[in-house]
Amino acid sequence: MTADSKINALAEMVFIGEIVKQTKIAKRADERLQANNDNFDELEVWCSIQSILVAAGNVSKILWPSRKSSAARGEKLRSLLDIDKCNILSDRKLRNHFEHYDERIEDWFEKSRSSVYIDSRIDPLQSNFSNNNTNIHRIYNPLTQTLTFRGESIDLGKVLIALEEIRYKCRHLALS
Repeated sequence: MTADSKINALAEMVFIGEIVKQTKIAKRADERLQANNDNFDELEVWCSIQSILVAAGNVSKILWPSRKSSAARGEKLRSLLDIDKCNILSDRKLRNHFEHYDERIEDWFEKSRSSVYIDSRIDPLQSNFSNNNTNIHRIYNPLTQTLTFRGESIDLGKVLIALEEIRYKCRHLALS
């Protein structure tokens, strides 16, 4: 085994360990989100959602890197873990809306003609009005675990399932 292959093997194990850590962070955030149903705290809902999105985004960046120079690493890890390239985590669009919210606010105020600005809404009914309204920026339906940003939605439950499946695939490779 060459020095380069040892470093690559070590790097792979570090990345696998980080994936496991991030999946555990998301799972803990989901546990807080579910526990919050009994003692409703709106801030805790958004803290938990943000933690899930950040952890999912971190796993996504490891497996589908943005830098072209890191593309081979992502491909190798996805192959090692047998992860489909069309996995729900490969799309970071909704996470990016939350991560770059400052830019979304700025863009909205530059382009919108509306004076209606609704944000951080928790709506278990999520009426048709709220689903398609670009004036409603962030909305969460706790009954369906649907997170919506200006009409674009993602099922957090499916994100959490994908993270759990990836963590399961890491079990025989992880350091922790």
